[in-house]
Amino acid sequence: MSHPQSYEILLVPSFAEDATADADERDTAESDAAEPDDVEPGGAIRSAVVSATGETGASGYPRYSGEGIVADIDPETHTVEALLVDGAELSYGLSARIQERDAEAGTDTDR
Repeated sequence: MSHPQSYEILLVPSFAEDATADADERDTAESDAAEPDDVEPGGAIRSAVVSATGETGASGYPRYSGEGIVADIDPETHTVEALLVDGAELSYGLSARIQERDAEAGTDTDR
């Protein structure tokens, strides 16, 4: 089985996850009183391109590394199973998303 050779990892604030809620959840949230400090979901606060190291991580999945980020990524589900950012675990309130890098076309595919 061939694994992708690189991914782009995007670190996003957890409130950005709310942007993916279905319409019913959004309608319910909009009906609640809005507070002046409400913030619209934003983009990634950090991104890095990670490349396959050829190693298997402690999680049992292929390890990818680059730009201060080390990640174990399940190639079948495109799920980040383990992640270190500058040698530390991901801070609470952040989540990781990945984009598969298409080396031949030079483009990204959202995951």
